[in-house]
Amino acid sequence: MQTPQTPIATRLALGSLALAILVLALKGAAASLTGSVALYSDALESVVNVVTAIVALVAVWLSAKPEDATLPYGYHKAEYLSAVIIGVFIALAAVLIFYEAYQDFVYPHPFNANPVAIALSLLATVINGAWAFQLVRLGRREKSPALESDGRHLYTDVVSSVGVLAGVVLAVGTGIRVLDPILAALVALNVLWSGWQVLRQSVVGLMDAAVDPQQLARIRDIIAANAEGAIEAHDIRTRQAGRMTFIEFHLVVPGAMSVEQAHQICDGIEARLREAVDESTITIHVEPEEKAKHSGIVVV
Repeated sequence: MQTPQTPIATRLALGSLALAILVLALKGAAASLTGSVALYSDALESVVNVVTAIVALVAVWLSAKPEDATLPYGYHKAEYLSAVIIGVFIALAAVLIFYEAYQDFVYPHPFNANPVAIALSLLATVINGAWAFQLVRLGRREKSPALESDGRHLYTDVVSSVGVLAGVVLAVGTGIRVLDPILAALVALNVLWSGWQVLRQSVVGLMDAAVDPQQLARIRDIIAANAEGAIEAHDIRTRQAGRMTFIEFHLVVPGAMSVEQAHQICDGIEARLREAVDESTITIHVEPEEKAKHSGIVVV
C-alpha cells in the first residue's frame, strides 16, 4: 500500500519547480523590458525560488525513503536540512540584491514602466500568490517542512513584487529616479527576513522540538483512556521529524501482571495513538509498580 503523503508531496514539489521556472521567465522578461534594477532584483529572487524548489523536491523524495541499517530512524529530517539550505540561498539572494541596488544608486541608468512588462510581472505575482497559499496549506497537512518553507518564501516574494511594481510606476510617474534602487534594497531586506524565518524554523526542527501543546494533550488523553489495567504513565516525550511523530513513555503495571497482559495494554494504546497521529513511531517502556512516580498520567 502506498503512503498517501509521498505522492502528493512529490507532485507539489514538482509543481513548485515548474511554476518557479515560469515565474522566473516572466519576471526576467519584465526586468529586461524596463531596465529597472528593482524588477531585476525581483527576478533575481525568482532564481532563488527555482533553486529552493529543486532542493525541496530532493528533500521530499529523500524523506520518503524507508529506514535502513544506516539510518534506522528514517530520512525524515532531510526536509529540515533542506529548509536550512533554502534559508542560506535566500540570504545569498539578499546579498546579491543589495549589491545591485548599490550599483544602481552609484551608477544610475534610465528605465521605463513598459505596460507589457508591468503586466508580465503582475501575472507572475498572481501565480506566486496562489501557489504560495497552496504550498503552505498542503505543506502543513502533509507535515512537510520543505514545502511549507518554500511556500512561506513565496509569500515574501509576493509582498516584494507588489511593492516593486507600485514603486516602479511611482518612480516613473514622479520622476524620482532614486526610488528604483531604494525599492531594490527594500526587496533585499524582505528577502533577508524571509531567510531568517526559514532558518529559525528548520533549526528548531533539527533540535527535536516537541509536538505542540494541543497535540500533546490529545496524546495524553488517548493514553489515559486506553491504559485500563495499568497504574500510571510517566516521562512522556515527543519529537517531530518531518512527517514522522515520535512518542515514548513509561507505563507502570502491577507487579503480578503477566508479560502477555502488559503487552496487550501496550498494543491497545499504540493502536489508538496511530489512529490519531499519522506517521507515528511509538516506544513504550513497561515498568513494575515499585517504579511508579505518582505523576504524569495516573490510570488507577
